[in-house]
Formats: sequence, structure tokens, C-alpha cells
Amino acid sequence: MHDIEPFYNWRHIYVSEEDVRSPFHGRAYSEFEFSQTVYNYYIHPQWDEFGSRTLYLKVLMADYEERYAIIEMIGEWNDAIEGDMMTLKRDVLEKFMYEGINKFILIAENVLNFHSGQADYYEELYEEITDENGWVVCLNMPEQTQYDFRKAKLNRYIELQELDNWRVYKPFHLFKKIDEEQMSRLD
Repeated sequence: MHDIEPFYNWRHIYVSEEDVRSPFHGRAYSEFEFSQTVYNYYIHPQWDEFGSRTLYLKVLMADYEERYAIIEMIGEWNDAIEGDMMTLKRDVLEKFMYEGINKFILIAENVLNFHSGQADYYEELYEEITDENGWVVCLNMPEQTQYDFRKAKLNRYIELQELDNWRVYKPFHLFKKIDEEQMSRLD
């Protein structure tokens, strides 16, 4: 897992630690010191800790004019023990929502397990963002993780989508592609 870096080809467009509106503003990273782990496995030091012991993320893009954020995730999404959705919503998503962002793309191809808990925070997030014509899409979640997510019926609140070649898009084009699909689905 220590070899899996957050996607970095958009860093010339956006850097979360340089964005004064980002919850990760001012963070400093080491390229050589591996200190964060998911269980006994070290992860690359570029991933951001947000309060979970098993799930980490990287904000790849936040566009305040177009009102969207793209967030890549790694680890185990554990609502049962860690309350990851509560922490993600309160400490990351709400900070962006306060800044006007209401559309979130969560890239979950490196989320290896999902353990469900209460659906309250999913419902709450869904209600808050749909009031503003927003949405949350979880992109490329692995099949087994999707199975557990769907089994908990959380796909009512967060749309699961597949897009294998998302890295070839510029952030705005990826957002527009998903936004058009979401808007046609919501209409």
C-alpha cells in the first residue's frame, strides 16, 4: 500500500494544502517518512489524515465557482467502528459545503473494505446537498466493497458509478461528464 500515491497529474491546477478554503490548508508532507498506516500497512505520506484510523483521502480538486470537489480515498471505510462517514462529513465535506461546494466525486478504487453502521449521516448529507441541487458520486469502488455498500442500501444516498479512464480527463471535464449524468438522472 505504501506505493499507492494520490493522483498527482492535476497538481498544476489545484493543491489542497495551498488552498486557504481547504480543511488541509498548510499541511506539510514528507516524501521519505512513512508514518500513517491502515492496520499494519504503511501508506504513502501524501495521503491526508482526517480523523479516521483506517481511511485516508486526498482532495484532488476543489472548484468554488463550479461548486464541486474531487476526493480520492484509500483504506477501509468503517462506519461500524470508526464512524468514518460521520467524520468525513463533519470534518471534510461540511467545510467545503460551507464554501458553497455541493457536488462531490469520491474516487474509491483504493477503498478495500466497507463496514456499514447507521445510515443517519448518509441521509443527512443527501438531504443537505439535494436541497442545493447537489449530489455525491462514488467512483470505481471495488466490486466487493460495492456489494457491502449496496447491501446497506447506502447507494440511495451516494450514487455508485464506474469510469475506468477517469485519469485521462481534466478535472472540469470529469466533473461535467458526471454532472450531466446526475442531472439527467435527477430530472
